[in-house]
Amino acid sequence: MRTALVYHEDMTAARLLWEDPECEIERPERLTAALRRLQQGGLEQRCLQLAPREASEAELGLVHSPEYVSLLRGTQALDTQELRALSGQYDAVYFHPSTFHCARLAVGAALQLVDVVLMGAVHNGLALVRPPGHHSQRTAANGFCVFNNVAIAARHAQQKHGLQRILIVDWDVHHGQGIQYIFEDDPSVLYFSWHRYEHGRFWPYLRESDADAVGQGKGRGFTVNLPWNQVGMGNADYLAAFLHVLLPVAFEFDPELVLVSAGFDSAIGDPEGQMQATPECFGHLTQLLQVLAGGRVCAVLEGGYHLESLSQSVCMVVRALLGDPVPPLSGPMEPHRSALESIQSVRAAQAPHWTSLRQQGSAPTPRPGTCSADGRTSLVLPGGPTFKAAEAQASAVLSSLLGQLHLHPTPPVRTAVALTAPDAALGLPPAVLHQEGSVPQEETRAWARLHEALAQDTAFTALGKVLHLLKGILDGQVSSGVATTPAAAAMLDVALRCSLSHRAQRVLCVAVGQLDRPPDLANDGRTLWLDIRGKEAAALSPFHVSMPLPGTTGAFLSCVLALVLPLAYGFRPDLVLMVLGPAQGLQEPYAALLAALLRGPAGGRVLVLVEQEPTFQLAGILARVLHGDAPPSLGPFSTAPPEDTQALLYLRGQLEAQWKMLQVAAPS
Repeated sequence: MRTALVYHEDMTAARLLWEDPECEIERPERLTAALRRLQQGGLEQRCLQLAPREASEAELGLVHSPEYVSLLRGTQALDTQELRALSGQYDAVYFHPSTFHCARLAVGAALQLVDVVLMGAVHNGLALVRPPGHHSQRTAANGFCVFNNVAIAARHAQQKHGLQRILIVDWDVHHGQGIQYIFEDDPSVLYFSWHRYEHGRFWPYLRESDADAVGQGKGRGFTVNLPWNQVGMGNADYLAAFLHVLLPVAFEFDPELVLVSAGFDSAIGDPEGQMQATPECFGHLTQLLQVLAGGRVCAVLEGGYHLESLSQSVCMVVRALLGDPVPPLSGPMEPHRSALESIQSVRAAQAPHWTSLRQQGSAPTPRPGTCSADGRTSLVLPGGPTFKAAEAQASAVLSSLLGQLHLHPTPPVRTAVALTAPDAALGLPPAVLHQEGSVPQEETRAWARLHEALAQDTAFTALGKVLHLLKGILDGQVSSGVATTPAAAAMLDVALRCSLSHRAQRVLCVAVGQLDRPPDLANDGRTLWLDIRGKEAAALSPFHVSMPLPGTTGAFLSCVLALVLPLAYGFRPDLVLMVLGPAQGLQEPYAALLAALLRGPAGGRVLVLVEQEPTFQLAGILARVLHGDAPPSLGPFSTAPPEDTQALLYLRGQLEAQWKMLQVAAPS
């Protein structure tokens, strides 16, 4: 099995024993609802199910003081009045006689997950735990958090497994100040957090939650804070934060392990976050993280208080971890102005520390917003009008998503290949289907008339197989595929025309190599053609973009993260055609990363056509990444040459008025 699920029913034992409107949302049903949804979707059964052990007190001591651990141990013997009095000494915390046991299980679950991933028993996994941990500090509980589950897991990975670079991604809607304090002077841990901030008016009301808090001493640049200064942030805002801030820095950092503080109070409907991101967004974020660290991703539950939104979001994360395609993102793909101001601020604050941000071009820090930090955001309580309106909207969106999943279920075949050489499938993973089928010869012959090169025997046979595979993808029987073929340019032309005449409304073509756009292809917005290895950077139209082949890892990553993916997600294709044509010049790890990242925009519907000349090893690598495996490492990060940087900046300037996902700063 590739994915572990760590859970223990004892973690539902702790509950609030007195009335407290602030704390009542952290309840046992958060775990049981998420687990029930995983079971109903058949996802739990596909995971390696592990019951955690309690973390030892020595393991808790990796982060917490002995005095604090002793204090928590003593809560097991306290009565309700004593527990309430002790809870009142902390901010937004409640204790229960089972808290110490539950919290040790939560830490133990995170440690067990890290162990099975780093020992290679599974690729990745999710620890479904409570209480959460990211607010907890060395000597203090805080914000429902008792022990800092993820921070302890990071220290454990360093000490037991010898890791030197760990990335922590905190997408909870609250700032994980506990993690920040623990690692703020440590360059071996890169901590990224986005959080509702509202210029300091939202809990935990800390100045050090702002973008200019970048770490201390040797750790400067290894704390990355992205503050959301308005509510209502959605899928486009979260994706922009990943593409334009987190991923460039993460690739440069090159982590050996990714830990996710997976809080879902940043999802739609949650009364804490009041954000608009839909559950499938968290599946996309997970997919993007899986191209790092060889796919070693360990997600640990933090917040999330709208039970249906939490449950669906958890399911989307697990689907992504299992390698399943994730539904395309819903909603407008245009970041809010406030989000762009935040992205601009964090890029300006981090640019001195990260080459990857400097080479993409940096805008000056925006002037502070008009909101004052005076006053604090009021708590949204269940039953109030604001809560009821958000609840109604969230229920409609979540019901719609469930309906889409019912109408468009996961295809029975995740990945298929159509190869020209009969023995070329020997190196393929067992789960990848080696397809021998072909469309009827009459249909093949009709399409072959478009290009003389396709009438030749080998090409004619390959055309029949490609059309069969393509129709399987368009009809929902296959999610993605790889085909080796002669005459790649002619094959791409036919595949594109067949797609548009069959079911696809919008097709993204990513052409690498000597492949010209068909001159008679209509410029009607149904096709977005990205030509990588063009002679020069040119935006011939909003739907025809040409760029030179990047020559270094830094230039390639900038091209993909700052140009290709923003265009792809903004276009919202029904199908992605990626073609590696003659003289394409893309090394295998680069091609694999490109294919892996292109799984997202079209919900996994990707067909990769590979010119016959390259080795069949490349076809196998591409099939594995489309199947959900992590791509090979690109190797050491190297800076983009000035000409590649200028080409990127030129294209972004030409296109961002049409394609809003390209923006990295608020319009002036």
